[in-house]
Amino acid sequence: MFKVVMPIKRKPGMSKSEFEAYYESNHRLIGEKYLRGYAHKYSRRYLHNLDDGSGAVQEDPEYDVLLEAWYPDEETFRAFLESISTPEITDEITTDEEKFFDRSSMRMYRIDEQDSDIL
Repeated sequence: MFKVVMPIKRKPGMSKSEFEAYYESNHRLIGEKYLRGYAHKYSRRYLHNLDDGSGAVQEDPEYDVLLEAWYPDEETFRAFLESISTPEITDEITTDEEKFFDRSSMRMYRIDEQDSDIL
């Protein structure tokens, strides 16, 4: 399994609720269209402050969402990247991202997971 995570920040001036609504009703569909046949799973994990009980106002998280995609292997991930590298697809994705992502904050990481059984 080959897992990729992208932390993403919303565009300045956009509320968290607007960001999440746009992602789920619009951009998610573009992701699903191009990931189909390559990724096994595509998730969006929205980050929100957790009340620590102190009553202090917490800063917004550095990122608003963690995009996660699972591929069967790195070769399939590389094939996916190649499949979206045409000018038409790149333009479609970029044009939509510019509507609600702070593209300057976007990063991509490979994830190696280690789990603990803590029963």
